[in-house]
Parts: sequence; structure tokens; C-alpha cells
Amino acid sequence: MSKAIGMVEYKTVSAGVTAADAMVKTSEVDIIEAQTVCPGKYIAVISGDLSAVRAAVDTAKKNYGMHLINSFVLGNPHESIFPAIYGATQIEGVSALGILETYDAASIIVAADIAAKTAIVSLIELRIARGMCGKSYMMLTGEVAAVNAAIDKARNEIGADGMYLDSTVIAHPDEKICRAIL
Repeated sequence: MSKAIGMVEYKTVSAGVTAADAMVKTSEVDIIEAQTVCPGKYIAVISGDLSAVRAAVDTAKKNYGMHLINSFVLGNPHESIFPAIYGATQIEGVSALGILETYDAASIIVAADIAAKTAIVSLIELRIARGMCGKSYMMLTGEVAAVNAAIDKARNEIGADGMYLDSTVIAHPDEKICRAIL
């Protein structure tokens, strides 16, 4: 069995808390994060064996689907996702800066996993719906070609479900902008 993470995102706090409770009662999973995010949505991120995470997320989707915004299950998530979520990533030197925005919280984590597995890039930050009216974004860095490939692949993958909002790649960003974001 492989390590996995999963997430559910709900329109209401009551549905989100109830779904999170059902997930931990369904399978042997751990809650990594469960909280309200802008604008009054609720997210729950869990981890465990792939089959347990899948069963827990499926239970939440099936039983509380009326208020579900989005969800995902990722087997073997890229190790750089959690430092980027918690702002613990140490970056030195930025050759290119990639930014991708989504309409929801779940899609940005999937996009970050795709980007990090596509090319040699470093995730700088994952902003998950906090202070963004429910939108989310990620920033990453690496060589220009790698950042372009990572952003393109993530945009194409998450764009299929309609949650992609915008993205850009800045080659050799000015030192002033790098100081402001790092």
C-alpha cells in the first residue's frame, strides 16, 4: 500500500465538518488539515494508505455531495507540496517564476503535484483559498524551460474540469519582485 493524500472542499462548514468526521470513521486516515477557508468554505486534507484515502474521500463525496465543490486523491504526492503549503520552502536564486491560479482549493494541490512531477522545479508557495475569496494559487521556480513545461502540463490537466483561472511564466524576474515574494 502506498502513501496518499486526499482532500474534500465544501461550500458549507457544516457539510465539511460532517464529511471530515465520516472520512476518519470510514478508514484509517489522519487529518492533516481541516478548517474554514475564504469565503466560508471548508476543506479537509487527509493522509494514509492509498486505498484508505480513496475510501474516505469516496464516502465524503457520496454522502455529502450536495455541497461538494471539488475533491482529489493523490497517490505518492510530491514531497515539496507540504513545505509549500506551510511556507517553509527555502529558495535561493530565481531563474524563472511560474504562477498558476485556480477557482478552488483542491485543484491547486493537484496542479502543484503535476507541476513538481513534470520538471525539475521548486514549489515556492501554495496559497489555498486564504484571503483569496476562494481562489488559490501556486508559485514555483526553476530554469525557464522547466517552469514553462511544469505550468503548461498543470494548466492542461486541471483545465479539463474548468477550475483553471490564469497562469504566467516570468523569465528572469527582477530582484525586487523576488525579494517581495520570497
